[in-house]
Amino acid sequence: MAYNESLVDRIRESLVSVPNVEEKHMFGGVCFMVKGKMCAGVIKDEMMCRIDPALEETVLEMPSCRPMDFSGRPLKGYVFVDESGMRSKKDLQYWVNLCLDFNANAKSSKKKKK
Repeated sequence: MAYNESLVDRIRESLVSVPNVEEKHMFGGVCFMVKGKMCAGVIKDEMMCRIDPALEETVLEMPSCRPMDFSGRPLKGYVFVDESGMRSKKDLQYWVNLCLDFNANAKSSKKKKK
């Protein structure tokens, strides 16, 4: 499954000054981990954002935003943003900032035992 490499580059550039960023390939795309926690990513042509669940209802009112759902059931605190919502650098930075703001308080996912 292909993903938008240009969008990955734009997100990577917006995170260049953020410490502890790691890129991982997952979900058929790229995920940016900050301090070991999922923060943002790219799946196909959309940006995946992990945001404060309290803001989810507000951002979902934006026409470029939709719930993130892999299995037909939306994941709380995760949204997809299409290209129309991040055409400018300022628009992209808005979403990156929402992700980074929540990352500071987000819990790490539990590590699976081997």
